[in-house]
Amino acid sequence: MVGNMKRTFKLTAPGKDDARVRDKIRHEINKYAKRERRKALPEGGLRWDFTCAIGPTEEVTKPVEFKAVGQAIEAVAEEGAVTAFVSTQSRLVKRSPRQSTAT
Repeated sequence: MVGNMKRTFKLTAPGKDDARVRDKIRHEINKYAKRERRKALPEGGLRWDFTCAIGPTEEVTKPVEFKAVGQAIEAVAEEGAVTAFVSTQSRLVKRSPRQSTAT
């Protein structure tokens, strides 16, 4: 029950400010994360976490933390890329067993 999103976004759109296009990309990624977080957790699961990779193309991606996705999109745009490839995969964070405190 692991979700996966692989998508190439255009960083420009005719008639739209480039910053608004990047905002739309971040919105799409956050929408995916919200949808994945709503999924039921399997037995022993604590929460859903996300691994991300972003780059100008699928072949040239760098792993980034989910919190830094917006900054990574900005960095790709500043490099002069026309597109941004985003790969996001949800993974289950499991609960660690409780330690007994009996002495």
